[in-house]
Amino acid sequence: MPLEGLADGPHVLAVTQQPSLLLPEVDRRWTFTVDTQPPELELAPVEVAVGDEPLAVSGRTTKRATVTINGEPAPTDAAGTFTARVNGSQAESIRARATDPVGNVASVQTATAWVPSRSDVEQINGVHMSIWGWSSSQLREPVLAMAEQGRINTVQLDLKAEGGRIGYDSDVALANEIGADLQAWDLTQAVEQLHARGVRVVGRIVAFRDPVLAKHAWQQGRRDMVVQRPRGTMYTGSYSGFTSFAHRDVRQYLFALAEEAVRAGVDDILWDYVRRPDGPVEEYHFGLDQDTTPKEAVVEFLAEADDVISRYGASHGASVYGIAATRPTQIAQDIPAMARHLDYVSPMVYYSHWGPGEYGVSDPNTEPYAITRRSLQDFIDAVDGRRARVVPWLQDFQLEGPHGEPQVRAQLRAVADAGVDEWIMWDPSVTYTTSAYDPRW
Repeated sequence: MPLEGLADGPHVLAVTQQPSLLLPEVDRRWTFTVDTQPPELELAPVEVAVGDEPLAVSGRTTKRATVTINGEPAPTDAAGTFTARVNGSQAESIRARATDPVGNVASVQTATAWVPSRSDVEQINGVHMSIWGWSSSQLREPVLAMAEQGRINTVQLDLKAEGGRIGYDSDVALANEIGADLQAWDLTQAVEQLHARGVRVVGRIVAFRDPVLAKHAWQQGRRDMVVQRPRGTMYTGSYSGFTSFAHRDVRQYLFALAEEAVRAGVDDILWDYVRRPDGPVEEYHFGLDQDTTPKEAVVEFLAEADDVISRYGASHGASVYGIAATRPTQIAQDIPAMARHLDYVSPMVYYSHWGPGEYGVSDPNTEPYAITRRSLQDFIDAVDGRRARVVPWLQDFQLEGPHGEPQVRAQLRAVADAGVDEWIMWDPSVTYTTSAYDPRW
């Protein structure tokens, strides 16, 4: 008997026959229920799979339903909850299927994220490593020795530098199209080498200062991707080209590089040059709509980046100017707003970069403790009550005035006295004053 068209719920099948000379009276009734509703099926958020560790999958379904995860049975308890473990390195997605006792089926699928390795270092105390620094054993090995001696626990590795070049062989299509990747070293191998020493890897991506992409876009007629002067000429200035922080394709390029890096095991993305070029704002055309300011567009970029990076269990921060806490419009860095979408902000409070009298310090070049301690406090206040913490950039290089172990130690003491226990040291030549860093790890 066909049941098509019957609504879900109880029904009665009745058979009746009036008595006749040949047949007796019949009055029979059967009750049955139509149930075409699939069982409930929910998956808990799936964590990132790391290395060879199995990926835990859990969820809930209707009582007495059976569940499979990627085709394999997953035991359920009396309440309908289930758990299973799958090989995260081989599963591109989790496919859950529940079947109730009458054969109704529900299915759910969610993407998984796998990374080859992750560092368990929680506190960032590290040094900068340039693209060419990593490719040079003379520069790389002393930094690795600092890590092995417990003087640092983090290496900030340049992925995309100020010139728009990428240090490793990237698979991002636009990077290959514009010839940005230098192929100086293998990213996965570099991360493995650092993780094997227990080192956290912070991958630095210089965002909008990008002469390679800017020139390519300009030549291809994609001028809306480039920061321009009011008369429609390409901005070059001291940076040789700046891309538009509002343009969708520019953002997607940077997101693709960040995703490629965290998939390779990079623990953090540290954005740099997430700002506009310095100078009067009326000297530039950014391609913004009338309702969006430059600093709002920068915050929008970081919010979108957060969604991309967090899928892989990675963190991200942003390098910011030392003046940004008190003068946010000068370079479009609104620290309190940025701090809502970041794990940390990294103010460049280099003592050699401050002018006489800043923060009441007559000569910052000769008073690294005072200028570092006072300028850092503004950033601590700016992120208060927000998600981000402060991981300052300090300097281990000479610009003007004396520099050596006393100056490095003075900065480290200032940071500690401010209640901050994290820092990253910058030296563009990647030659650090090793004796200034006490073994701690």
